[in-house]
Amino acid sequence: MAEPLIKLENVWKIYQLGEVELTVLKGISLEIFPGAFVTIMGPSGSGKSTLMHIVGCLDVPTKGKIFLQKQNIAEFSEDDLSQIRGRRIGFVFQQFNLLHSLNALENVMLPMIFQGVPENKRIERAKELLVSLALGKRIFHKPSELSGGERQRVAIARALSNDPEIIVADEPTGNLDSTTGKMIMEVLIDLHKKEKKTIVVVTHDPNIARYTEELINIRDGQIIHNHETAGKTLWEKQ
Repeated sequence: MAEPLIKLENVWKIYQLGEVELTVLKGISLEIFPGAFVTIMGPSGSGKSTLMHIVGCLDVPTKGKIFLQKQNIAEFSEDDLSQIRGRRIGFVFQQFNLLHSLNALENVMLPMIFQGVPENKRIERAKELLVSLALGKRIFHKPSELSGGERQRVAIARALSNDPEIIVADEPTGNLDSTTGKMIMEVLIDLHKKEKKTIVVVTHDPNIARYTEELINIRDGQIIHNHETAGKTLWEKQ
């Protein structure tokens, strides 16, 4: 049997707010295998965003272990975590998080600069990604000149720029209408099927969860159940 790509063992996250302790994650244990397509779902305040930050190496647990291919990254420095994020994890956010002063091509090139990719290769890779996401005619447009769906596709291209193993998507359709949201989820499905990317989607929306193969439900900082989904969205059933 394959080894898990990501493994959490008894992970706790506790924030100190003055004299008050806020426990956000309470003994989370889970495994995510290479090539998985997983949804972490829960209501506001459930701890799903904190869990996403830990899975995505944006944060470390207060207690417990998190392994990325057998390396316990809970013990890593921020510099080490930054290197892992840059090489192995791509992020897609609800708010797109594009730099408004840069055009689509420049936004996609940005993560490659931090990895020392030569300029000619950055341009070639960014153009290739934007064309593959049907944005070939929009590469020199700034975010303010793009629709919400186009901005999210630019964000996906940026997430893919360093060819990461893992894509972490935080409410990727949250600012989009249902038709555009469906298109974005189909892009993620394509990445999963054709490029075998491991994809973790964080959402409160059960429609999104039905696109994925595995559902992790979180409430009050604990996993309440973890099961396979049907792999079909309500949009496809309508």
